[in-house]
Amino acid sequence: MTDQQTDSTTPETGSTTTDSFAWTEPDTTTTGGDKAREWLAQLQAMIENLATQAAPVVRDIGAKAAELAAVAGEKAGPVAQRAAEMTGQAGQKLAERSRVLAEDLRRDAAAAKAKATGTEAVGAVADMPADVAEDMAESTPTTVA
Repeated sequence: MTDQQTDSTTPETGSTTTDSFAWTEPDTTTTGGDKAREWLAQLQAMIENLATQAAPVVRDIGAKAAELAAVAGEKAGPVAQRAAEMTGQAGQKLAERSRVLAEDLRRDAAAAKAKATGTEAVGAVADMPADVAEDMAESTPTTVA
């Protein structure tokens, strides 16, 4: 491309114009590395400005999050305490049911063994291992009618 200046007169205005704009070649005095450093410096400046401006907002958000966590902790405490009490009660009920089930299973096993051998159920209890007989004696409720 060549740069040319032309002087022309326009019939509408009667004035002469000069076409002084033209294509310019890229500036070869700056290298790609210089341009990259310049961009990085601008980017770093923008990041620093953003961090400076955002710091108060981030602090406010952190404070609000801490407040919400404190409120959640205050409200969760009683709920957790009630859940622990209910879990304890459920555990006691389950333990009682398990004892009754174990007693019933042992009694049924002793009765089946006694029926198979033709002896009385009392004799079947005597044939049980000592630890099973002790468990039955401990788990058998003694109620007064």
